[in-house]
Amino acid sequence: MIKKFKEIFGKTEAILGAYPMVLVMAFLAAVSAMFYINYDYNSREYSFFYVKFGLVAALGISVMYALKMLAQRIGKEILFQLLGILFLVFFYFLLPKTEERFTEVYAYIIFPTFILSHLLVSFIAFIKKNSEISFWHYNKNLFINLFLTVVFTGILTGGIMLAIVAVDNLFDFNFNGRYYSYTFSFLSIFGSTFIFLLFNEEGLPYLEKNGEYPVILKFFTQYVLVPLLLIYAVILYFYSAKILINWELPRGWVSYLILAYSVVGILAILLVHPLREDFTKSWVKIFSKIFYYTLAPLIVLLFTAIFTRILEYGYTEPRYFVLLLALWLTTVVLYFIFSRKQTIRFVPISLFIFGLFSLIFPYLNAFSVAKRSQKSELLKTLKDNKVLANGTINFDKQISSTAVNDVSDKFAFLAKREENDFLLSLLPMTLRNDYAKDLAEGNIWSFNSIHSEFENVKYDNDHTADYQRMRLKSKTFAADISQYRYLSKIDRSHTSFQFENNTFKVEAPGSILRNNFTVEFNDAEINLLPEIIALFKNTSSIGDKTVDHLELTKKIGPYEVKIIFDAVIRIKAPDQVVEYIIDSESIIVLIK
Repeated sequence: MIKKFKEIFGKTEAILGAYPMVLVMAFLAAVSAMFYINYDYNSREYSFFYVKFGLVAALGISVMYALKMLAQRIGKEILFQLLGILFLVFFYFLLPKTEERFTEVYAYIIFPTFILSHLLVSFIAFIKKNSEISFWHYNKNLFINLFLTVVFTGILTGGIMLAIVAVDNLFDFNFNGRYYSYTFSFLSIFGSTFIFLLFNEEGLPYLEKNGEYPVILKFFTQYVLVPLLLIYAVILYFYSAKILINWELPRGWVSYLILAYSVVGILAILLVHPLREDFTKSWVKIFSKIFYYTLAPLIVLLFTAIFTRILEYGYTEPRYFVLLLALWLTTVVLYFIFSRKQTIRFVPISLFIFGLFSLIFPYLNAFSVAKRSQKSELLKTLKDNKVLANGTINFDKQISSTAVNDVSDKFAFLAKREENDFLLSLLPMTLRNDYAKDLAEGNIWSFNSIHSEFENVKYDNDHTADYQRMRLKSKTFAADISQYRYLSKIDRSHTSFQFENNTFKVEAPGSILRNNFTVEFNDAEINLLPEIIALFKNTSSIGDKTVDHLELTKKIGPYEVKIIFDAVIRIKAPDQVVEYIIDSESIIVLIK
């Protein structure tokens, strides 16, 4: 027993000495997650700091591990660690300072960067070394270690959490529920990293060492993965035949199915790479030889599906990435069909280069292309609907509701990408000053209400209409506060406030309301949707209507509460489902 403990602690000491920066990053990521769980809900600035810092630290795990593998190959470990830290500092400041600016745009930066960091792990130690079999064994061992890490971490985390539950219930400790979240966060991040490093033993020399092909991996590839891929290939080819027979455009989602088939197929080819000529089933040999040829017609279908969407709606970041993957697949197929001297390293290295291109290449990266495309699409929509005069929008001209929604979507898209100067230039001077003032005050969501500026919207009211829409707009967004003691402004970032030891919370403006409009007063919930429905009494089913004011008054406990907003929308879908939306950037709450 003592010998076993010494062996375990000996490995622990070796891991701490070999991978200090990887473990530091894992520890910081885990602690950031724990602090986020424990943050004060009124301190949103600090909570976002934990999210941002945790994401950067989590990225640092794979970055530092990749640099460690490179250092084990060529030395200069301290230099690579410093470069890794500089990159992570740069990435931290690349992210926005406030939660309000943390839009989906940053997901298109963070997610690809995480993928690129893991791709870097797969090949960086083999930039100079040409051993194909060592490269394969290295990635095979990483793959197996990752699988084992998931299993071990899951069992360890579940076991410890069950132990906490048992102690809590048997001894009546009444633990705070956050302890379970702390345990899960720490073990799933730091614990999993430590376990993964334990499986790596001494690192690169162990990982690239030739060994026997794992029986379970061989079974999984031959009897599960390859047969499934053959089935999907048949389905995709039958669908291609259907398109040719009916002479119709492919559905958009087929591109994702082709990409999934391609990526998983390439993974299967890589898994059986050492066994292509030895002891494999006949269908695996056949699949290995014909796979890249079967991809060629599907790539044509893939490009057709992609450009069908791009030509109709323009580029967005997701469509750009799908197109880039299609180009990468084409490159891989051409390489493995026509290249005489092939190497499987081409797969991760080429994907890394394409991914890096999409993020940092000037003018042609995903974000530059998407912004230029959507600007062009916005101008085209405005010109086609004849509401653009001398470079500015005439909001008095008649325009269809479909076009208004299209313009609104593109304004929101470009606003999230901080193209405010371009959007302001499209507005008449009277509106430009108001929106510029909102933006200067930090209201980055200001352009979300641009659809409300169109005064002459034509709605379809026949059986083909997507929905019936009625919008009430207040003449003024003001209130007499002389009789009230407390005033608070509710927006998407701040939906609650406190007064006299009470907590008052309202659903954020812009929320879709179907069955309730919930106001929370301490532990009580009050539904104000009936009051909103009453606002639409004696109104037509479609169009816009201006009213003197929009406000709800409710007696809650010892207080009278008045909620004021500047617009509300009622939408009736073809399935008769009715939705309400508070179409206001903010809500004013008065209490007496």
